[in-house]
Amino acid sequence: MGKLTLQMLKDMRPGVFAKGEVIDSQEGINIMNSGRMLRWVASRGKIHDWAIYVLSANRSWQEVKDIGDKIFIDENIRKLVPCDDEAFSVYRF
Repeated sequence: MGKLTLQMLKDMRPGVFAKGEVIDSQEGINIMNSGRMLRWVASRGKIHDWAIYVLSANRSWQEVKDIGDKIFIDENIRKLVPCDDEAFSVYRF
């Protein structure tokens, strides 16, 4: 996908546009430093805003989207979904 831009967000439909798995550690995104594998999804809202949600890797992708914890740390957001400053400015904190 390359670096997410504001124009890319404006052009896409609402819903999940990226997903993956990452370790909860200093090498990954280090939310609680549990060493456990996490699943994450990046989802565009009804307007061109977006957010990333995360849950344990034993949960389904749909569960991650529906009940996952929102990522709030700037470094983790940009690590999971590289984005330019304009796209970052419409992240749904």
